[in-house]
Amino acid sequence: MLSSQQIEQFIADGYVRIDRAFPKELADQGREILWRDMDCSQVDSKTWKSPVVWLGGYHDAPFVSAANTPELLSAYDQLVGPDCWVPMHGLGTFPVRFPTDTDTGDTGWHVDASFPGPDSAADDFLSWRVNVNSKGRALLALFLFSDVGKLDAPTRIRVGSHTAIARLLEPSGKDGIAVRSLDLASTSACKEITATGEAGTVYICHPFLVHAAQINRGNAPRFMAQPPLFPKKELDVRRAKSSSIYPVEAAIRAALKRPGEAV
Repeated sequence: MLSSQQIEQFIADGYVRIDRAFPKELADQGREILWRDMDCSQVDSKTWKSPVVWLGGYHDAPFVSAANTPELLSAYDQLVGPDCWVPMHGLGTFPVRFPTDTDTGDTGWHVDASFPGPDSAADDFLSWRVNVNSKGRALLALFLFSDVGKLDAPTRIRVGSHTAIARLLEPSGKDGIAVRSLDLASTSACKEITATGEAGTVYICHPFLVHAAQINRGNAPRFMAQPPLFPKKELDVRRAKSSSIYPVEAAIRAALKRPGEAV
């Protein structure tokens, strides 16, 4: 189970790192499946011609098992609340990043979108919205399926940025704001860390956490899944305080707290 210190870190910083969240053997099995589906050779780097290969829709046994280890199920319950999230039946998309010196054009800072608005396009996720109740998204998780060092395209994270995003979203209420319209400059002073670790490491992030990809300056491809954890129902961060407030909601309420007001 997550310790009280890890819970406090999640609320304050917007993420918690869990080492050995799933066995390396599952990471090895998962990579074999991903290599099978790419038009390149695992042993011949001359065939690595694309800096990023997007692979999606993975529900094979190694991915389902990796998403549902006892450690992770416990963490989901602790952060979101028992019976408050939809079970994971896979890990969705994998952006596989190969070594390159070329800007891939997809490394900007962002918050993951949660739901479409009335003017959103199905294929333009920057037009999708996020609201203060985090409609449609309970958590973001980063599953490392390969060892990721500082040169291996680790995801960049702005520590504590979720609090600024909560404040930006509050005036728009349930309607929310399109991702491309969020003023991410307000988080530029946040400390930056990178999601490094051995295969089997998982970073569980608040859905408002600002993060970004980067190019792979290492020597081997980086394999990572970035699935959402979906909520069973939308939060209401302005409801009266009760005993059923879990850390993902507590972090938002703390960000919006006014003088003399209980979180």
